[in-house]
Amino acid sequence: MRSSGNIVKKLLCCGAKSLASDSDADAVPEGHVRVNVGKDIVCRFDLEANYLNHPLFENLLRLSEEEFGYSYDGALRIACEIDVFQYLVHLLKTSNPSAHYMELPDLISKFYSANAKHLPSQ
Repeated sequence: MRSSGNIVKKLLCCGAKSLASDSDADAVPEGHVRVNVGKDIVCRFDLEANYLNHPLFENLLRLSEEEFGYSYDGALRIACEIDVFQYLVHLLKTSNPSAHYMELPDLISKFYSANAKHLPSQ
């Protein structure tokens, strides 16, 4: 069973916090690119464009191409779990040096092993 905190996080991530119909609310900030992340539930992010050059993002984009093809409507589509994507962005924002030497499977493994430590024992 998922905790209510995870549901709220997903809703806020997916735009429930901002229901304004202002046209500027949809504008992508300069130097950013719109990215839709997820398979079943899709969340929208405005990502710094320079992150797309990182090898881990290049790997994610290759996987996404296999999943969704080349066509997209207004935003890049990344086939990745939202929490894993947020973890990657966090590593890059904090300039964590481990992100520069990691392969995608290592990133995913590290994410899940770190989160397994925080799960309550059953």
